[in-house]
Amino acid sequence: MKNLTRALAFSLVAATTVLATTACSVARDQQTVGSYVDDAGITTAVKAKMAEDKSVSATAISVETMNGTVQLSGFAKSEAEKARAGEIARTTKHVREVRNSIVVRP
Repeated sequence: MKNLTRALAFSLVAATTVLATTACSVARDQQTVGSYVDDAGITTAVKAKMAEDKSVSATAISVETMNGTVQLSGFAKSEAEKARAGEIARTTKHVREVRNSIVVRP
């Protein structure tokens, strides 16, 4: 009886996890869990590259990724910094497209 209760509890937890994961893909604009994980990896890679590059202020630039498309926003001190941030994003593995919406502050 104890094993049956334990098996039922495990099944309930497993079913809830599957349903929650599926619901997340619908809530995130029909993005699958796998592509969401890939996008998170791309975002992390772009941010890490920016943090290593001294010519880009990684704290002033926001990076978001959706289906391989990287959206850059925030503020740059110069056109060169904006261009470098775009180049870093474009050369990151698995990036399909870059939308550079960084604003250059005068």
